[in-house]
Amino acid sequence: LLASLLVNLGILFIFKYYNFFFDSLAELIPSLIDGSDSWALKNLILPVGISFYTFQTLSYSIDVFRRELTPTKDLLAFFSYVAFFPQLVAGPIERAQRLLPQFLREKVEFDSAIATDGLRMILWGLFLKAVVADNLAFHVNMIFDRYESLKGSELALGAIYFGFQIYGDFAGYSLIALGLGRLLGFDLMVNFRYPYFSRDIAEFWRRWHISLSTWFRDYLYIPMGGSRGSKTQTMLNVLTIFLISGLWHGANWTFVFWGLIHAILFLPLILFDRNRENLGVTASDRFLPSVKEFVSMFVTFCLVTLAWVFFRAENLNHAFDFLSSMLGSSLFSVPAVARSGVIWVSLLVAFDWIHRKEDVPIRWSFLPQQVRWAAYSLLACVIYYRGYFGAHEFIYFQF
Repeated sequence: LLASLLVNLGILFIFKYYNFFFDSLAELIPSLIDGSDSWALKNLILPVGISFYTFQTLSYSIDVFRRELTPTKDLLAFFSYVAFFPQLVAGPIERAQRLLPQFLREKVEFDSAIATDGLRMILWGLFLKAVVADNLAFHVNMIFDRYESLKGSELALGAIYFGFQIYGDFAGYSLIALGLGRLLGFDLMVNFRYPYFSRDIAEFWRRWHISLSTWFRDYLYIPMGGSRGSKTQTMLNVLTIFLISGLWHGANWTFVFWGLIHAILFLPLILFDRNRENLGVTASDRFLPSVKEFVSMFVTFCLVTLAWVFFRAENLNHAFDFLSSMLGSSLFSVPAVARSGVIWVSLLVAFDWIHRKEDVPIRWSFLPQQVRWAAYSLLACVIYYRGYFGAHEFIYFQF
């Protein structure tokens, strides 16, 4: 286990964090490291998705060590699990206990119903990425690049747009991966469950990037003691997990600060034992949320959106300057709205709300078959004519 941890985390550190670590150390203690950059690793290219398959191999080693998984003697199955192409570069982060046995099956039966659900996932994933995320990307890039000359309301709109851009981008990739898996007869874990309908930060993290949050819970938080110790120890464990989660996303202090913000928002829920209040679906027995649910969702979304500014900013100064400009008196002015962005966000929110109880979106089983086919064809036309292809890579490729 120690060898596996050292090799996997060592490779990850060299490619992703080595230069960041020494740059930070040089700024903190200039006399310790000279300014010649002789220690830096020049022209080091980060392998796409290295954090994802590193965590997958670690889960195998840890599960075998815990005797929760029998080590496989089938090298082809093992390497297929590590390098399964649909989710290799941006997740979901699969567990060996869940995915490896699927490669060890003697026979895989084709199931047309499962394959059809897979096609629905791919179609909706393409809409989220190519139409919603990539259309919003143009507005987001312009607003974050020119924030000094824009009104606070326009900067707030840019932060909201980025929240939906990263959601459409990452959830879109995950759905395409799940859909491809189903076409091939493999069941991958759901990575998103409509996170922007969360009523507190704890619920948000049960719905956002589920494969990562559960990985940290099972392989780091619980071994550290989880919630079994004192309240202080539990809060310290939560803080540590969020800081590591931020650093996992990238070698930049903006990501660490982003993790710190979520920790600060999460800790009061731990302190008052309210972190598991909202476990079910919002308005599960009603079409519209109650006033309390709506206010909780709105406040949670606003807090998450403020934190996204640090995730998107180039550095901490950029983030603080952006927020300072945004939270001024012009925040309540009328923004110059890009109508196309509002349309895509509104459509996404409406579709997500309708499907919030389902793992497979746009199944539309309540519609006659001919109407469903027409709707799917229309959605495919929207993707073809309004989507951008090749303009923006997936955001999570860099992680």
